[in-house]
Amino acid sequence: MDLKALQNGSDIRGIAVEHEEKTANLTPAQVGKIAVGMVHWLRDEKNLVEKHQSRKLKIGIGHDSRISADSLKQALIDSFVEQNVEVLDFGLATTPAMFMATQFPQYDCDATIMITASHLPYYFNGLKLFTKSGGAEKADIAYILEHAERPALKAKGSVTKTSILEDYSADLTDKIRKGMKTTEEKPLKGFHIIVDAGNGAGGFFAEKVLEKLGADITGSQFLEPDGMFPNHIPNPDNKEAMASIQQAVLKNRADLGVIFDTDVDRSAVVDASGEVINRNNLIAVLATIVLAEYPGSSIVTNSPTSSHLKEFIESKGGKQVRYISGYRNVINKMIELNEEDIDTQLAIETSGHAAFKENYYLDDGAYVIAKILMLLPKLKKENATLGDLISSLKQPTETQELRFEILAEKVRDYGEQVIRDLSGFVLSQRGMKVDSENHEGIRVNVYEDYGSGWFLLRMSLHEPLLVLQVENDRSGMNQNVLEVLSGFFEGYKQLDLAKLNEVLNK
Repeated sequence: MDLKALQNGSDIRGIAVEHEEKTANLTPAQVGKIAVGMVHWLRDEKNLVEKHQSRKLKIGIGHDSRISADSLKQALIDSFVEQNVEVLDFGLATTPAMFMATQFPQYDCDATIMITASHLPYYFNGLKLFTKSGGAEKADIAYILEHAERPALKAKGSVTKTSILEDYSADLTDKIRKGMKTTEEKPLKGFHIIVDAGNGAGGFFAEKVLEKLGADITGSQFLEPDGMFPNHIPNPDNKEAMASIQQAVLKNRADLGVIFDTDVDRSAVVDASGEVINRNNLIAVLATIVLAEYPGSSIVTNSPTSSHLKEFIESKGGKQVRYISGYRNVINKMIELNEEDIDTQLAIETSGHAAFKENYYLDDGAYVIAKILMLLPKLKKENATLGDLISSLKQPTETQELRFEILAEKVRDYGEQVIRDLSGFVLSQRGMKVDSENHEGIRVNVYEDYGSGWFLLRMSLHEPLLVLQVENDRSGMNQNVLEVLSGFFEGYKQLDLAKLNEVLNK
């Protein structure tokens, strides 16, 4: 099999457990080869060990709760030990914690690997890579997969079992106290906070962070790791998952509900009133926090954010930079802007990936919650909720997302041609105007007969799809937009328009 097919942007991802008609393509044998490519990358591209040096590379490995984690981890360990690598086996961990293993002096890893496939079904798995300078880029993954078949260095390494979640949790609690400007051991005493880990790797946060800080965690749910994810998909961008934590907050009369994805690089919350704070709402809350600390800062988001969010950020004195979807893309844009001396403190996607400049530019779901926890005492004094912080954020009346499979052989070429042609079509339509502030696909503002809103057509990052998002402030007007777009799409026979036709015929 071509290992290059396992590249998923800046990650490696594939099917690790055979499922129905899906054949496993991320097997221990494949992972053992990938480990060879990783060592070549670290030695030859990252120059972490000079050719004349005899010292071993030190690589840490952690994983979430997936059922294929142990076999893939063992394949990495076996391959690394044969290549003169000192391996730290961290066991159950989170993606942000594995990056921190390159920063904490007690571990001092040259590189770390997190075995995870985020929120995907149990039969998927994948690998995320970090060095001290941050996460691997697309070009790095391509290099690793291209060099996986090269001869491996033959010299015995070693393996040590350890854990990082205690140290990672202690670091978080210290940061939260500092953010609250207190030395009090239990500054969250009197707060009732519920955690929903979705049976992923985030269950530690309840006892090791919240309870240590004095919070009552009664009612927390699905904290035990279970790679079959029996209760709901661990995904803060999923309606069922958010409904679950919302119900738990209301049932237990909690002050806050916290939910993580499987590997804890994403999160969202529910406030005491039951208001769900994810997607645009989460961006607004974090923007409010950032702009209070760093007035005038720019905030990078991915392109499918509400037009109202832009107005909200500007009303707080900030500037929104809409950029290409993909967590590495928005993070890299934030880094680029800061290198140009444009103060940019936050990069965040609507999916919940959020990275702060002050926190190593790392997309860390637990650190997002830490920033929110720092606010709780102040909000309690003011008898306010998180929702009150963003009460001026206007909510659209209707939103829709449709995905069209591209059936053409050259998927990207076909999809990009459709986008280019749509630009010409929009120019001929009264009541539509291309938005100049966009870096991905085509975003169009609509008015007059189409209500008051926008639509965005873009390529999916990882699937052979065109994604259409439509938002409007006037009820029923999305239908008008979809009807006129239907006439345009009918000319493209290599698009599967079944979903669009289904919506229009309701």
